Amino acid sequence: MKRAAIYARVSTTDQHVESQVYDLRQMAAQRGLEVVKEYEDRGVSGTKARRPGLDALMADARQRKFSVVLVAAFDRVARSTKHFLHVIDEFDSLGVEFISRRENIDTSGPMGRLFLTIISSIAELESDLIRERVRAGMRRARLEGRRIGRARLDVNREQVFDDFVVQANLDLERSVLRGPTDNNEVDNLLALGWNPEAVIQVAERRAAEESRAGMRRAQTGTSRPSQLT
Repeated sequence: MKRAAIYARVSTTDQHVESQVYDLRQMAAQRGLEVVKEYEDRGVSGTKARRPGLDALMADARQRKFSVVLVAAFDRVARSTKHFLHVIDEFDSLGVEFISRRENIDTSGPMGRLFLTIISSIAELESDLIRERVRAGMRRARLEGRRIGRARLDVNREQVFDDFVVQANLDLERSVLRGPTDNNEVDNLLALGWNPEAVIQVAERRAAEESRAGMRRAQTGTSRPSQLT
């Protein structure tokens, strides 16, 4: 009998993990798995990579205390695609199978592994699209003689940051769905003096968040947010 661990998380302290844990215990029993430990994070956002329950889960996985991890949904593990893939990659390297109840994904099977390969490729594509758009903007800025360097002191960097993050996501969606678009937003940010690597990091972070949201909408067939928060 395989040894399994359950991981459950809720975002606020007035929510309860009991329903998640109960359903996962039932799933474990149906699959003939022995649950050796349950890990919980209560009142902790999924955007935080470091969480007591998740950290303990990963530490015990490295010590080979179980060979299967069960969760209620992908977003219980992480809200960021990049973080989620990092966790799954580590599980894979440790030989730990990952099972998600809502998405009906089991990485021990061929379909589960294919799915993980696909979302990994999507995340990589998003990163490449953003980097290429930034490079194109830098090339155009240089040709036009515009300065690329540190931001000027009189620039409202916070407002520029907010505007760019929103627009970067819109541009990314257009790039994927309609092909290449203009680089005005990246050009503007570079013209204001932002470091190119900082632009890439900001855009990648936002793209990863949107990738997770889009993936969830595709899985549920709706544009409404997940009921798990």
